[in-house]
Amino acid sequence: MHTERLARRVPRPVGFWLLAVTLFAILAAASAPSPLYVVYQHRWGFSPIALTTIFAVYALALLVALLIVGGLSDYIGRRPVLAAALIVEAASMVVFLTADGVGPLLVARTVQGLATGAAAGAISAGLLDLQPSPTSHLGPLLSSVAPAAGLAVGALGAGLLVQYAPAPTMLVFVLLIAVFLLLAAAVFFLPEPVTPRPGAWASLRPRVAVPPQARKAFLAATPSLVATWAMGGLYLALGPSVAAGVLHIGGHLVGGLVVTTLFGTGAVASLLVGDLAPKRVMAGGSVALAAGTGLTLLALVGPSTPLFFVGTALAGAGFGSSFLGTFRSLASLAGPTERADLFASVYIVSYLAFSVPAVLAGLAVPSLGLRTATMVYGTVVIVLALLAAVPGTAVRRPTPIPLAAVASSEGLAAVAPSRPMAADVAGGREPCRQ
Repeated sequence: MHTERLARRVPRPVGFWLLAVTLFAILAAASAPSPLYVVYQHRWGFSPIALTTIFAVYALALLVALLIVGGLSDYIGRRPVLAAALIVEAASMVVFLTADGVGPLLVARTVQGLATGAAAGAISAGLLDLQPSPTSHLGPLLSSVAPAAGLAVGALGAGLLVQYAPAPTMLVFVLLIAVFLLLAAAVFFLPEPVTPRPGAWASLRPRVAVPPQARKAFLAATPSLVATWAMGGLYLALGPSVAAGVLHIGGHLVGGLVVTTLFGTGAVASLLVGDLAPKRVMAGGSVALAAGTGLTLLALVGPSTPLFFVGTALAGAGFGSSFLGTFRSLASLAGPTERADLFASVYIVSYLAFSVPAVLAGLAVPSLGLRTATMVYGTVVIVLALLAAVPGTAVRRPTPIPLAAVASSEGLAAVAPSRPMAADVAGGREPCRQ
């Protein structure tokens, strides 16, 4: 029986790419509603404040999930957490599909945020667990590229469907429901790199856990995380509105193109700089983000549509490379039993920056106007990006934890720390043996 169960597991490389596809799909679903908001506003007549509230509940629910179940997969395994998250994600698409007002949209985004938050830490940790070798850069690279590419494709695909397909508020969600149900079924065949261990219930206490050896690097990387994801939040929440209200560009597809330009160039930039030193990538990306944001602000003063898209592309390149550099600088500082907690902390900071400033900007639009609110927002992003790029703000990276490849009971290469983790020793816990 045990042999038959093991025979159903896919090889580790297949599992690795399946996780990457899953992360891509979840983030594509996160941006898919953005081009539809204009349709919903026209149909149901809700205010810009209602729009920012819809955006806010997603981020709030995501943060709650990260705080509560962000590290759960370190205790019960990656598979059960991910399968449950994908089923809940499919349920959120069903609510979108049947939405007939602002209330259902709030419910849909809340459920989607919970699912995304539950999946984020497990997938990022799983990509490191199953990457080709302990020293490979592929896991951190895909943890950066897949979200950016997913956000880009989700917005563009939804924009195309809204512009050209029948039933634009339904078709995209029907497709996503099918995708998530298929992925939930496929998760059963993933190899499980984590041995279940006691402490799962205790891990559900809301907390932010950064391993001691990663705390200085995490603090140094925080300005970069805040600047990159604050820019991403602005584009997802108000990007289509800026295109229509300030640049006077019509068409539903344009809203998708604005988001796609930012995140698409971010994904491409991550691929191009993947082999460079993480600190250099983070600093260079921060400079590019500041410069690109500056160009977009100049474009709004013009206004100039070509300059706006050039600035957005440059800011996107900075977004992708800066986040990759940050992620890689932290990824080697945690062992397998600490990874989900660390990455949950990364996403908590990222999504706070992704949501809170964008919501505040949306609330400021009625009094300041869309152009002025965007200018103030962009100026703050520039300051934070330059702060992240200043060499003097960098903290010396701790020595990465040595990793060794060991064989698991399934005959698969698993990654384990070569010595007990400092946090486990301090907390009186025995490291997970794989």
